[in-house]
Amino acid sequence: MAKDVIQIEGIVVESLPNATFYVEITLPGKPGEEAKKHTILAHVSGKIRQNFIRILPGDTVLVEISPYDLSKGRITFRKK
Repeated sequence: MAKDVIQIEGIVVESLPNATFYVEITLPGKPGEEAKKHTILAHVSGKIRQNFIRILPGDTVLVEISPYDLSKGRITFRKK
């Protein structure tokens, strides 16, 4: 894992071809404001693909996002 990566938890919304998913993440808002929801495009990391871990819509996953492009990410862990 690199240092310049943002890790955040999200929920898989939709499954796309080639192990790509739409993941909805919730960013906390300022005090007095409600949390903001964003949908990002995420692909599966190599270890998840190697171990044949299935990811379905509705699963909670851990996503790594680059600070340079906040609209794309990599799924690194599937929570139960």
